[in-house]
Amino acid sequence: MEVRVSRPCRVAMQRAARARLSPFERYLTLWVFACIGAGITLGQLIPAPFRLLGRLEVARVNLVVAVLIWLMIVPMLLKIDFAALHRVKEHWRGVAVTLFINWGVKPFSMALLGWIFIRHLFAPWLPAAQIDAYIAGLILLAAAPCTAMVFVWSNLSDGEPHFTLTQVALNDLIMVFAFAPIVGLLLGLSSIHVPWGTLFLSVLLYIVLPVGFSHAWRKRLLARGGTAPLDRVQARLAPLSLIALLATLVLLFAFQGEQLLAQPRVIALLAVPILIQVYFNSTLAYLLNRAVGSAHCVAGPSALIGASNFFELAVATAISLFGFQSGAALATVVGVLVEVPVMLSVVRIVTASRSWYERGRQVAVG
Repeated sequence: MEVRVSRPCRVAMQRAARARLSPFERYLTLWVFACIGAGITLGQLIPAPFRLLGRLEVARVNLVVAVLIWLMIVPMLLKIDFAALHRVKEHWRGVAVTLFINWGVKPFSMALLGWIFIRHLFAPWLPAAQIDAYIAGLILLAAAPCTAMVFVWSNLSDGEPHFTLTQVALNDLIMVFAFAPIVGLLLGLSSIHVPWGTLFLSVLLYIVLPVGFSHAWRKRLLARGGTAPLDRVQARLAPLSLIALLATLVLLFAFQGEQLLAQPRVIALLAVPILIQVYFNSTLAYLLNRAVGSAHCVAGPSALIGASNFFELAVATAISLFGFQSGAALATVVGVLVEVPVMLSVVRIVTASRSWYERGRQVAVG
């Protein structure tokens, strides 16, 4: 049976042939391991400066982390064109599937996996005092979808760019209103105290204000000269975003060093529910798209967005709610650690199964 590929998917495949990960993105896992080593070493050798940085707080918000998080996420949010929201109807099946996975499945499946693995199966090998915090960190990690790296994953999987842009813009809009209620609900169901004031402050600082600032800056750049000034600013800021992420990790592991040296298996145990939820949600999104007849160039990015985690927001919120030395902060960092290799494996699965997917889709659409 000949497999027909739609014209938008053919265009997306041609564009993806030119897509490349930057050295920072390709080796992010290695950079994270380097930050683990640097943070632990510096935290043991010169703990005083890190303690000083940890005390620079206003209303439980660490000022150093707040600056670093803004440097991380503003360059990412500059890519988001909220004017693309009018194109939702063009790929409504894929949009509906992705929204269902991102907001109806992923946060709740992660809470369930945390309860199964962290509170029960792995509890004998974890510090009892941190179990609630580990579960809280996993919930924060899964409570919002990624807004930056998904553009890379979409290109590598031959994704339709207009669908990806529309889906990310819609997710960002929903995140402004849904992140705090979902986190509060799942923490409450997990019998974890919810500091609502700090949670809403985190949403304001790390979602509402950056989204508004980035949107206004993007509009100004476009008004001054079209896409050229915007592209120049994004090119200059892109390395800064990853450097800020790595600096945040050094700070985190400077505070987490003693716990990790005492129990190094914690990272491996925390990675288990994260890995399961990525493969579960990406598979579910992929199969649902096939069942409803979405084109492969929509199903690929849908699966990747459905499985992705906005780990920058998770790290910032975990630090604000529970502190640098908390198990919640550590759990979100493990999400950073596994992000690139796991998502690249999903990309490979999606691209390798294109023929199988299109055969089933063509049957579904008649």
